[in-house]
Amino acid sequence: MDDWQNAGFGLYVHWPFCQSKCPYCDFNSHVAAAIDQKAWADAYIREINRIAALVPGRSLKTIYFGGGTPSLMAPETVAAVIQAASTAWSRSNDIEITLEANPTSVEAGRFQGYKDAGVNRISLGVQALNDEDLRRLGRMHSAAEARTAFETAASLFDRVSFDLIYARQDQSLQAWRKELQGALAMSVGHLSLYQLTIEDGTVFGERHARGLLKGLPNEDLGADFYDLTQDLCGEAGLPAYEISNHAKPGQESRHNLIYWQAGDYAGVGPGAHGRLTLDQRIATSAEKNPALWLASAISDGGVQDFDGSLSSEDRGLEYLLMGLRLSDGISTQRLSAMLQRDLKPSVLNELQDLGMIQHSTGQLQVTDKGRPLLNQVLKKLTEAL
Repeated sequence: MDDWQNAGFGLYVHWPFCQSKCPYCDFNSHVAAAIDQKAWADAYIREINRIAALVPGRSLKTIYFGGGTPSLMAPETVAAVIQAASTAWSRSNDIEITLEANPTSVEAGRFQGYKDAGVNRISLGVQALNDEDLRRLGRMHSAAEARTAFETAASLFDRVSFDLIYARQDQSLQAWRKELQGALAMSVGHLSLYQLTIEDGTVFGERHARGLLKGLPNEDLGADFYDLTQDLCGEAGLPAYEISNHAKPGQESRHNLIYWQAGDYAGVGPGAHGRLTLDQRIATSAEKNPALWLASAISDGGVQDFDGSLSSEDRGLEYLLMGLRLSDGISTQRLSAMLQRDLKPSVLNELQDLGMIQHSTGQLQVTDKGRPLLNQVLKKLTEAL
C-alpha cells in the first residue's frame, strides 16, 4: 500500500469571499458586492470532474469547505459540490464534511440548509468571547451571537468546533483563563486555539511595523498563555492532538489529519493547493484571483497548475514538518522511506537528552516540553538531514 493511503483522501473547497477582511488575516479572501452562486457551483463541479479524471477510483474520506467565509455560500451551492464529489469518487461510510462558518445570526440561519445539503460538521470562527476584543479583531459578530450560533449548530450537528485567538492585545492570563473556561463549559468537542500572530501583508502587520499595535505579550508571557491553554484543555478532557488543536477522543478533525499525516487531497477554488499521487506524488495549486479562477474554471482549460513531482527530499520534509505537529508524532520508518535515508542518531539523541523529543519503537514525537519550542526542534532536525 502506498504511504498516502494510510492517511486517506480528502477534498478541500476554497470559497474566497468574506463580508469584510479581518486585520490579522493573510488567507486568500476577498470582499465582493455580488456573487453568482450558480456560476461558482458550475466551476467547482467542473474542477472536481477534471481532478477525478486524474485520480479515479479513490474513496473520499473528507470534504472541507474553507475560506474566506463558506457560510456565505448558498446551501444549494454546497449541495451541488457535495453531490459532484460523491459522484466523482466513492464515499467512505463515515465521511466527514466540514463547513467553516461565521457566527452571525444571518449565517447561523443557513445551518439547517447546510445539514440538508450533507454537511455533518461545523467549524465556527468565534475568535473571542468578549465584544471589545471582537471589535479589535475586526469581527462582525458579538459574543452573544457567537454563543447563540454555537447552540444552534450543536442542536443540528453531532460535531461542532470553534476557533479562538489568544495572547491578544492587552489580554491578561486571568482574562484568558476565564474566557477559555467559558468556552470549555459550552460542551464543545473540538477547539482550535491559536496565539495571535502578526503576518506581513495584513492590516495588523502594517500597524505593527509602524509601532501602532500596542499591548502584545512578550515571549515569556506568550509561553505562559500556551501553558495555561494546555493545562485547562487537558483538565477538561480536550488534550492537544496537534499543536493548536484540542479535541475529545474521536472528535479530531479527520480532514486536517490528512494534511498532517501526508495523505492525498484535491484542492479546488482560488488559491487552493493539493497533493495527489499519480505515478509520483505531485503538488497542485490554483490561480488566486477569484475572477480569473472563475473564468478559467468554466472554460475547457481548467485552473490546476501542476507544480511538478515532489522529490523524496520534499516528501520527507513535508511529512516531518507537518507530522511532528501531532502529539502522536510520525513513523520513523515511513520518514526514512520517503527521505531514502535515516535521521542522524546523534541529533535524535541530543534532542532526546534535552527532553525535547521522544524516540522509540519506530515513532518520533515532540514532548510536552518540546512543543512550545517546536520551530527550534524542527530547525535542528532539518538542518541535520
